[in-house]
Amino acid sequence: MAATALYGSSGFGNWARLAAQQSLTQDQLLQFDTFGNVSLIHVTDIHAQLMPIYFREPSVNIGVGGNKGAVPHVTGADFRKLYGVNDGSPSHYALSSGDFEALARGYGKVGGLDRVATVVNSIRADRPDAILLDGGDTWHGSYTCHHTEGQDMVNVMNGLKPDAMTFHWEFTLGSERVQEIVEGLPFAALGQNIFDAEWDEPALDLFPPYKFFERGGVKVAVIGQAFPYMPIANPRWMFPEYSFGIRDENMQAMVDEVRSKGAECVVVLSHNGFDVDKKMAGRVKGIDVILSGHTHDALPEPVVVEDTIIVASGSNGKFVSRVDLDIRDGRMMGYRHKLIPIFSDVITPDADMTALINEQRAPYLDQLTEVIGHTDSTLYRRGNFNGSWDDLICDALISEREADIAMSPGVRWGPSLLPGDAITREDIWNVTSMSYGEAYRSEMTGEFIKVILEDVADNIFNPDPYYQQGGDMVRVGGLGYRIDINKPQGERVTDMTLLKTGEAIDPAKNYVVAGWASVNEGTEGPQIWDVVESHIRKQGTVTVDPNNSVQVVGA
Repeated sequence: MAATALYGSSGFGNWARLAAQQSLTQDQLLQFDTFGNVSLIHVTDIHAQLMPIYFREPSVNIGVGGNKGAVPHVTGADFRKLYGVNDGSPSHYALSSGDFEALARGYGKVGGLDRVATVVNSIRADRPDAILLDGGDTWHGSYTCHHTEGQDMVNVMNGLKPDAMTFHWEFTLGSERVQEIVEGLPFAALGQNIFDAEWDEPALDLFPPYKFFERGGVKVAVIGQAFPYMPIANPRWMFPEYSFGIRDENMQAMVDEVRSKGAECVVVLSHNGFDVDKKMAGRVKGIDVILSGHTHDALPEPVVVEDTIIVASGSNGKFVSRVDLDIRDGRMMGYRHKLIPIFSDVITPDADMTALINEQRAPYLDQLTEVIGHTDSTLYRRGNFNGSWDDLICDALISEREADIAMSPGVRWGPSLLPGDAITREDIWNVTSMSYGEAYRSEMTGEFIKVILEDVADNIFNPDPYYQQGGDMVRVGGLGYRIDINKPQGERVTDMTLLKTGEAIDPAKNYVVAGWASVNEGTEGPQIWDVVESHIRKQGTVTVDPNNSVQVVGA
């Protein structure tokens, strides 16, 4: 089997935008040597980003156990060396965090679903029966998505005409709203692991486990895998009718079932996360392709586990993956793959999709575009322990809620801003929008704060991927600590310090803690986007200093 890597590994000496546009063309981005008889198109983790954005990849992505030092846990210069990516190239900008500000000013924004539409239409022109699959986290993450309860994304994705999708954050709209949307979808809503919680039986009425497609003379089965840890990572009370889990045994049963019904190619549309997908590929036999989502990884080549290729297609509308398969006599004989970066200045937007996007945004345009302040710092999210957006949110919580310590969830979604950029209301909502955004203020003992940190740390650094149930580490403001990621649960976090006094955190003492996105029902407080907006208005121009409050050992 052979894979074709992301185009654009030749270096560019001039980062001026005009030079970037002249050096990189839409035809080059879309060039693909058609292969085999089946084409898959994969998008995932769009998080309601309709428009072009900046999006900085993580500079820190720590792997543990058998995944230590393995992709996607390779970043920066090590990543570029691994894949032969030249410094300053389009691939550098798309896939790596280094020199982000300079490269962003040169190559411009990424994403925009009207540009994604152009790419999808181009692939379909080349291979009309290509299967377009959406990996979920689609109806969540923006001002318009929140105010329309996901309808803006439903309308736009219907215009893109996917063949199937699976789910995660969608369920935080509440199960009634999810049911209402799914019943009207013109494509399949798949989830072999979405079960009725009361009866522990598959929820087949809304979420069939798989769907068959006849493509290129091949019978293709697509099996859906929703996010397994929904009731842990998100509020169970929003979707009490459903249970999830990885459900390897049922996945194996579904693979065997579709094979018995004549499937010559089995594709899993997954929202497990990459390391979980790697483990699943080693345990479940008979899967040809896993289209991976949830952990937002963008890899220029698939990873092969037990003859299963695992494809990671990034997030926030920044990439589209094309995978061509050669299926003969019921077997995958080879594949060709390309991770296509959506450079917004290079790809011509699809006019119909632009009009559809503008229609969704029009009623809210004044609110979206209102300038709240400016930034002197690059604002980004991602990294296992902190991002500057989260540092700013923690600053706002401490200031606006008069707290000693702030906690912000380690979510991965949210675009970036460059120094000198205006901060609009839309920008704030892009990193805070959710259906349980109340900013709580409560007293916690030092001992309880440590329990929270230890619990979240085990969700990330448990050496068994099947026990990695969260996003990144909870972000903290006003608190410093040391963490040894290789210690067992309960022993990772030490040397907790209250930053404003330099004193050690006393296990028995109470501290005022402000945070948001609690999974507990009935949480009270102002909405986090209002807290952040108020803070930024008072600051005028925000500067986020480097955060060195967490000392990481064992990485």
